[in-house]
Amino acid sequence: MRSSASSAAATSSASRISNVVSIAGVDPSGGAGVLADLKAFSALGAYGCGVIAALTAQNTQCVTGVHVPPTDFLRLQIDTLFADVAIHATKIGMLGSAEVTATVADRLAHWQAANVVLDPVMVAKSGDSLLARSAIAMMREALFPQAFLITPNLPEAGVLLEQRAPETVKEMYRAAERLRELLPVSSERWVLLKGGHLPGNDLVDLLFDGDRMVELPAPRIETKNTHGTGCSLSSAIAALLPQRAGGFRPVESAVREARQWLLGAIAHSGELGVGSGHGPVHHFHALWRRNAVPH
Repeated sequence: MRSSASSAAATSSASRISNVVSIAGVDPSGGAGVLADLKAFSALGAYGCGVIAALTAQNTQCVTGVHVPPTDFLRLQIDTLFADVAIHATKIGMLGSAEVTATVADRLAHWQAANVVLDPVMVAKSGDSLLARSAIAMMREALFPQAFLITPNLPEAGVLLEQRAPETVKEMYRAAERLRELLPVSSERWVLLKGGHLPGNDLVDLLFDGDRMVELPAPRIETKNTHGTGCSLSSAIAALLPQRAGGFRPVESAVREARQWLLGAIAHSGELGVGSGHGPVHHFHALWRRNAVPH
């Protein structure tokens, strides 16, 4: 949904930094969730805000606990922020429960939030579940109508569509079409179906708006440091959407630029030494290289 009740939230000029909010969980290791989203926002030139929808006890190896704050307080966080700050894009990540999902959907509808990028986080990189099964139907019914773009990976697409996850690019085409059918048909909405779980050395993402299907190929980078890649990609897109508004094919432009940034963040992830499991990507790889002092 590109428009907003707040005209300031619906527009941004080239001379003004966009305000982007992450509504998601907290990963104490900083590789995923709100902390990773804020890094991505900053790396791509946006001012980051955060609303905490869940707390996790988590590191690069596992999730040992999840705590969901009261929905009244979640509602208060969203309302207090949106009442004061012009929000130009909203990224949604881990929500945890059906009640949290319904609350977020209700408040986004109330504020007519612009450029909502929904990453339907269900499972952590460690394999631990992050979303109650009761919340999946609520996500489809209440939150999808608020989403401008959804970014599921292949296993998430299978769960959302209640079918086996796509295993080929051909199956991805049909899944992307079916996912688009879950979004409102009366306005511009997009699906970015991520193909990172496909076998082989090359991967393909599909970007689809109900009319045009765009194949986005990329090389597979061999590394174990893939913690938070989905979070970081969706937050990068959210950061770039307001900045590319008014340009040629702004959604495709934002997605292509976000993917290129993420490829660099994955490629340079080995420069970090965080944990002994699936390490985080290097959100500030470009900035740190520019500021490096030659030896």
